[in-house]
Amino acid sequence: MLSASLRFLSLAAGLLLTAATTAAAQTALPAPADTTRLDLAQAERQFADQNFALLAQRYNVSAAEAQILQARLWDNPTISIEQNTYNPQTRRVLDVTKQGNSIVQVQQLFAIAGRRKAAANVAQQQALAEQYNLQDLLRTLRFQLRTTFYDLYFKQQSLRVYDRQIAEFRRTIGLYESQYQKGNIALKDVVRLKAFLFDLETERQTLLRDMTQDQADLHVLLRDETASFLLPQASVAAIRALSLAQAPGETALADSAQNVRADVRARRAQVQQQQANLRLQHALATPDLAVGYVYDRAGNYIQNYNAVTLGMAIPVFNRNQGNIRTAKAQMEGSQALLQQQQLQVRQEVYQAYTLAQQAEQLSANTDRNTADFDKLIDGIERSYAQRNITIVEFLDFYESYKENLLQRNERSNNRIRAYEQLNYAVGRPVLTPAN
Repeated sequence: MLSASLRFLSLAAGLLLTAATTAAAQTALPAPADTTRLDLAQAERQFADQNFALLAQRYNVSAAEAQILQARLWDNPTISIEQNTYNPQTRRVLDVTKQGNSIVQVQQLFAIAGRRKAAANVAQQQALAEQYNLQDLLRTLRFQLRTTFYDLYFKQQSLRVYDRQIAEFRRTIGLYESQYQKGNIALKDVVRLKAFLFDLETERQTLLRDMTQDQADLHVLLRDETASFLLPQASVAAIRALSLAQAPGETALADSAQNVRADVRARRAQVQQQQANLRLQHALATPDLAVGYVYDRAGNYIQNYNAVTLGMAIPVFNRNQGNIRTAKAQMEGSQALLQQQQLQVRQEVYQAYTLAQQAEQLSANTDRNTADFDKLIDGIERSYAQRNITIVEFLDFYESYKENLLQRNERSNNRIRAYEQLNYAVGRPVLTPAN
């Protein structure tokens, strides 16, 4: 009986060893029929073309550009007609004959202080700020897209670990129950294996809930209205090839961000807009010139009277003082916000660079630890099959090995997220895996 038990334990250990080594290799599993395989380049193209938030902001840009046209338009001329209501001499109502009187007036306003040009400059800077806001929204949403894409990718790698271990433990438990019925092994071994399997299934269900949220976020970002399961495809070799050594230093990246980041450029456009608004308010302090023409058929000192009119408001009380003071305060406030934004961007780059360094070092240590586990697991399996270690020790090591695989995926995800955070902070691709 002892020999049969050892042969069975060797078989069970072999099954568990197969599960562990295949989990480490992380080969692809068959995907559901409604699965959509998606690489990052394809996702970014679909995102840029169809994302609702980007489309909405593009409409804002178009609306701001339309205001430039509106600001450049001339004021409409005004025309007025005066007709006598009753002529007592001819006893006619609204007498439009030669015996009645009709007066026609036409008037056009002319901005003599460059009001239209100043207003157009304000609208132009507003449109420029909206364009930069669009670019900044694109930067933010692209960061969300890429991090969600990689987060889902590495969670799927962890799901494969659970799937393989659960499948192998179910088969092993079936064999153990058969041997327990024959009296070859103790019930406590079967119970502990079942408890370990229950923990695996619970952890897997928690991971699936997290993946469901990532799936929903990715569908929204891509404007994908289907219920398909998105399966991100990534090159592990390309991700591992990334290194901070490929990027410039943090000071150079911080300086670059000042010129590249769309939010900083939007702040500069807002400063320029406030400066243009101050010039506009000064221009509005100068009244417009009204030029007109009058025709009076019978109501003046001569018949068919023709005249030219000129008119201008006298700036005695209202010289637009309040609006000028407001525009000056707004300009100074926008300059302060620009300086704050520049300081914040610099600190964001410094922080992202530090986090990338830490993630890179931690990921390197994880790879080394996993290699050590890979060397040990074969010996642990043989020791358990030969009863040199208890089932508690075996499951403890197996739990540690599983956690190591999961942590490797998590730290790899954290590493690529740190690189994406650095790209986001700088405002341009600094470290990006080749697709």
